[in-house]
Amino acid sequence: MYRLIASDLDETLIQKDRTVCKENIEAIKKLKDLGVYFVCATGRPFFTAEGTLKELGQYDQEGQYVISFNGGAITENKGHRLLHFEGITFEQASELYKRGLKYDVCMHVYTKDTVYVYNINDDEVAYLDNRQPFTEIFDDNIDFLKDTEIVKCLYENTDNAYLRSIAAELTDITWNMDVSYSSNRYLEFNKEGVNKGAGLLRLADLLGIDHKDTIAIGDNYNDLAMIKAAGLGVGVANTVESMKPECDYITERDCDHGAVAEVIEKFILNQTE
Repeated sequence: MYRLIASDLDETLIQKDRTVCKENIEAIKKLKDLGVYFVCATGRPFFTAEGTLKELGQYDQEGQYVISFNGGAITENKGHRLLHFEGITFEQASELYKRGLKYDVCMHVYTKDTVYVYNINDDEVAYLDNRQPFTEIFDDNIDFLKDTEIVKCLYENTDNAYLRSIAAELTDITWNMDVSYSSNRYLEFNKEGVNKGAGLLRLADLLGIDHKDTIAIGDNYNDLAMIKAAGLGVGVANTVESMKPECDYITERDCDHGAVAEVIEKFILNQTE
């Protein structure tokens, strides 16, 4: 029986209106009585998932967990207890920032508790609203973060082909980093080996759960490592088309119509009746 489900947030568990639908909430709450963990797995910081955790009844709860920063951190919800953390070096972040200045991108620099954003545009402001608070910066360097732990950096542009062309030009400095794409707008840079898949397997090991007894649900390329690492890798109906062949199962429902509930019903609840 599957004992651990890890689900992406944006465009997977969360609807486009930034809320979790009733079907998903009800299905997730049924898992606790069955001894099945449901874990939010996001590229965002832990604190930005707190509203979703409250909707799910997991906020500040012992024995409930979040994988954040694309696997860069694992946190127990009770007391925000950090169990694992891996970030990039200041030198890596600084070089990505300097190189990013020449591109038509909005840049994010993530620390444990703050997201710094450079060159933000109106579309990005609208996208981040009710998802992620941020601090806008205007300098052509991030020297003020020299003594601060940095988790990751990302570039934002809604032209995915443009982001891929940038990634190709940065291989001289990102060859030893984990590079991924998310939300059809982000090019993300994590520490080498840091991704949602590694985060899922690390949490499974901490909980004593066999890797084959895990399910991962997602919609975009930063979810792919998790989908491939899990015992069952699921893409929701609105998953990026080119990624669907990599999934074991594609839901009939999309993120706005209870895709996560469909997975829980099909692979957990219907198996225990």
